[in-house]
Amino acid sequence: MLGASPFFYVLRDFMAVRHRRIQWSCCFCRDEMEEKPVKLSLAPMEGITGPVFRKAHASCFGALDSCYLPFIAPAHPGKAFTEKTLKALGKQDGRSVIPQLLTKDADDFVWTAGLLAELGYSEVNLNLGCPSGTVVAKGKGAGLLRDAEELERFLQDICARSPLPVSVKTRLGLADVGEYERLLAVFCRCPLKELIVHPRVRSELYRGTPHLSCYGETLEKAPFPVAYSGDIFSVADFEELMKSCPATTHVLLGRGILANPALGRMLKGGPAATAEEIREFHDRLFEGYEEEMGGNALFRMKEWWSYARFAFADPQKVWRLVRKVRKADEYEKAVERIYNGAELADEAVYRP
Repeated sequence: MLGASPFFYVLRDFMAVRHRRIQWSCCFCRDEMEEKPVKLSLAPMEGITGPVFRKAHASCFGALDSCYLPFIAPAHPGKAFTEKTLKALGKQDGRSVIPQLLTKDADDFVWTAGLLAELGYSEVNLNLGCPSGTVVAKGKGAGLLRDAEELERFLQDICARSPLPVSVKTRLGLADVGEYERLLAVFCRCPLKELIVHPRVRSELYRGTPHLSCYGETLEKAPFPVAYSGDIFSVADFEELMKSCPATTHVLLGRGILANPALGRMLKGGPAATAEEIREFHDRLFEGYEEEMGGNALFRMKEWWSYARFAFADPQKVWRLVRKVRKADEYEKAVERIYNGAELADEAVYRP
């Protein structure tokens, strides 16, 4: 530049170096973000994702990053866990396993968190999402969302007194998505370890399309980590979620992984399940349930088949073969017919 002062050239060179450093820094951060995988966890599903399921699934398809246990009833202050509760918790196997409590009593929550800490757990989750009519009527699960002020008092109390960090799994409200604005403000004022959002209100149960805008708003406003839960049934569903909400860092898998046990592996770039893997998974489940509950194992396996049938090209035909069996020998014959003759689906996808 004609007539430019020496200061101009110094400033020009400084800005060029600074620009290159910013570009390098941005590229580094972008690469780091791209390389960091989304955390995948097993969602809590009452009666299904217990110790037998978790052990068999990890053996056949590899462990997910963490597992949220189906909710347990808390122990009252001064009381120990019952044998039933200890059985439901299973053994701490070194993976990230988070117990979930269903309660509206702060003293019960805090006492039980102490018992869980003694067992080696490092986090406790509060269930604010269960839509069961009997649970909600008692003011538990999604029923705690009815009164935002009372909810905040409860959360502040348990977070202050719990010996373990507290995370929450919630819905958007009871009947209207508009309830969530006030509830989110409550959550943001509490020192939560994480907020898991199932973006439906209680009255929707598991119907309809999740309200992703509410989840996206949570990602923007929450001062703590946020996780997503709801209707991730396929790789395409996951990709659509990441496209809509690219800030997502943690996703829970529930019904989708029951229909496609290799879903977690596939979301990380791995292969779909083979017929041999699905058969081995079934056999491990059945053996485990027989050891745990004897003849009642059939009822648990039928519950599993209500999801697992979607791994096959004709899920209704598979379901007809197993749903009416009453005895173990009848069941084993039905299973042989399925695995020896039924064709696998091109893609195992749960269909509500």
